[in-house]
Amino acid sequence: MTSPRITAPGTSPRLRLNVTYGSWELIWSHVHRVLVINLGVVATNLPLLAALQHYHQPWHHPLLFGLLLLPVGPSVAAVFAYLDQTGEDGQASVRVFAQAYARLFRRALKIWASALLAVIAAVADAVTLSTTPAGPALVPMAVVIAVLAALSGILALAHPAAIQGAGFKAFILAPYAVVRHWLLGLMSLGLTAVGLLLINQAPLLGLAVLPGCVLFVVWRNCHSISLLERKRLAQGPVRGGDGVAVAQGPHVAGEGATGPGQAAHR
Repeated sequence: MTSPRITAPGTSPRLRLNVTYGSWELIWSHVHRVLVINLGVVATNLPLLAALQHYHQPWHHPLLFGLLLLPVGPSVAAVFAYLDQTGEDGQASVRVFAQAYARLFRRALKIWASALLAVIAAVADAVTLSTTPAGPALVPMAVVIAVLAALSGILALAHPAAIQGAGFKAFILAPYAVVRHWLLGLMSLGLTAVGLLLINQAPLLGLAVLPGCVLFVVWRNCHSISLLERKRLAQGPVRGGDGVAVAQGPHVAGEGATGPGQAAHR
């Protein structure tokens, strides 16, 4: 027989936390992924980190930071490829990230440069039009274009088939999926914006903690969008009122995509 545990009056018995080996392995795999991603993002964006340490208001230097933001796209694509390879509970070394960065650099740079150029142009138009009489009507349109371009760039970078095959066409076709699943896209963009603001306030601490966590959530959201689109497209074409097959729209992010108005008959 076991004797009952005696506790002092007015105190509650302590709860024992028993964690199995599998649970610790899962926790460490997540921590390992975050550390690898943080190290990779910092190593591939050292010039941007140095500029953020010197200039605390980067929006006052759009040309400089526009150029420094170009390497961010390939590093984000390498992060997504790394997460694709490790899965949800696997581990991989920094070499996997480096190989993905070298393999996807040119394609990711084209997509990211297009998205970044569209965002900068839309924001510049919004600032310029805000002082004109037509500003209240045109500024919201420019803001929507900037948000759509940013979300399309992120989705195109997150989709492995788009990076490896479609290239720039992935960025052109991604807005269709972004508009259809705008809530997931806005969640990703909002989380990314909060992370960037925190990194701007404390670059060293922010880059040491935030990129892995933020990009993991963005990666999951982008894959959810891709999965929803694949399920929708797997149902086949929609029949019109006269019995003629009508295309449901382009595949997400260049995955066998067809242009608007083209029938997707196989």
